[in-house]
Amino acid sequence: MSRTESLADYLRDQGRRKLDRVEARDGGRNARSALALLDAAVYTRSLHEDDPFVRLLVEAGCFGPEGDGDFSPTDRVAKVVRFWESGEPWQLLMAIRFALQGALT
Repeated sequence: MSRTESLADYLRDQGRRKLDRVEARDGGRNARSALALLDAAVYTRSLHEDDPFVRLLVEAGCFGPEGDGDFSPTDRVAKVVRFWESGEPWQLLMAIRFALQGALT
């Protein structure tokens, strides 16, 4: 499985988890989050393996120490995804990038 496929699978799984989450009076937050994450999963599959965003995730260790494992988010990335409520796929990727910038410098 490629890195982009692995990342897309993670985002899709998180989106599905949000769909299964039932909270009284959430105002549609989980549904919006699920749709945004599912949309981001589709978008991520279109990225090339040499995309700068994918390279950043490799540098951050999100694909294991050698960069060839399955996607495993850092705590910072997982937090961004967990609290992502809505937005375009590129906005989620930028939020992840900003969260990682401090960790890599």
